[in-house]
Amino acid sequence: MINFRRTERTVVHNWVAWKLVRGRFIAPDGEEFVRTYVESPGATGIVAFIANSTGGDDVVMVRQYRASLDALSFEIPAGMRDVEDEEPLLTAQRELREETGFVARRWDALGQMRQSPGLTNGAVQLFLARDLQAVETERHGPEEKFMTVERFSVEHAVAMIDSGEIDNALAIVAILRGLRFAQLHP
Repeated sequence: MINFRRTERTVVHNWVAWKLVRGRFIAPDGEEFVRTYVESPGATGIVAFIANSTGGDDVVMVRQYRASLDALSFEIPAGMRDVEDEEPLLTAQRELREETGFVARRWDALGQMRQSPGLTNGAVQLFLARDLQAVETERHGPEEKFMTVERFSVEHAVAMIDSGEIDNALAIVAILRGLRFAQLHP
């Protein structure tokens, strides 16, 4: 890092798992500046592949209402790391089950991504879940209660990315990373 230095950190607002923070900083040339950002515990995102009837794989996605968009959004199963000291893989396993009603016998780490580093420090740990089986699930909150679980062939999911129908950055990165990983590690 080029010697940027934070001199002050003030929590402006605390809510659920996030904090709105105002920080004072000094640039390498001595200029002082203020930035406001969201501190986050991070999240997990899961690319779930399930075998389809043609011998290929389907991508399991969710479609849920997002208040910030006032619209439905195609997304991968994902969730906040809001359970203290819970390992990212355990969070991913819990979220896959809660949101889709599937558990996976095979898990692979796909690294992390930062969705919006100009806005938040939050990082999303990505996982590929394969060899799925259906189980009972219990959803939380009104968005999940009315969420639908949908399956698309891998080819169709990529076409949805290309057309902009899937426009969620997390879903795009995770699906493409998951496809690449699955090609290299069948």
